[in-house]
Amino acid sequence: MTLTAEAGGPAAGAASQVERTEEQIRAGIHSGAYPPDSRLREREVAEALGVSRVPVREALMRLAAEGLVELEPRRGARVRRLTLRDVEELFDLRLSLEVFAARRAAELVASGGSHASLRAVMAEAEAATRSADPAGIAAANTAFHAELITMTGNRLLQSSFQRSLGLMHWLFGITATEHGAELHRAEHDRICRAIGEGRPRLAEALTYAHIDIRREPVLRDLARVLPAQ
Repeated sequence: MTLTAEAGGPAAGAASQVERTEEQIRAGIHSGAYPPDSRLREREVAEALGVSRVPVREALMRLAAEGLVELEPRRGARVRRLTLRDVEELFDLRLSLEVFAARRAAELVASGGSHASLRAVMAEAEAATRSADPAGIAAANTAFHAELITMTGNRLLQSSFQRSLGLMHWLFGITATEHGAELHRAEHDRICRAIGEGRPRLAEALTYAHIDIRREPVLRDLARVLPAQ
């Protein structure tokens, strides 16, 4: 159970500090400042970020839930080592969960539901693309796929997908290309419109194609830099 603190209260301040710490560590992992397989010692990270060990500990637990960090008994935390097998499994997971989610989201809209939250994410993606902001683009792309899952209202589906979000964001960042941002935005826009029009089969097909068409080229490119497993 999560307790909600009053705005501006001590608990709210602690929560915001954890969120800032989480984002700083996440950014360090994405940028390579914390390389794969490296140890994330609470004391060292806390000193580097100018915070206590408490928000660092909570942030590491959250990042472990996203799949970016691994927590080992009596050894602490380390940055997950990304492999080609991880990427293969991520594509398999996305084709299973996101394709279903897109169809279900369109069914819910056809029954009177709203896709306003998905349109809001699209607006953020368009702004990031226009400003050529790589970090913003990767975050917006991740948010779009996460919102597809959220729209289903299926809590088990959301918890199953949660652990892949960090890896997905990481992957979007390291596989970005000069022209890829606009292509992704256009494909996301077509998926969003299919959902908004309440067309389940079209949303399903567009989402499948959007994910599957990138599997082979992404794996081919990453084979140069990632271990097999």
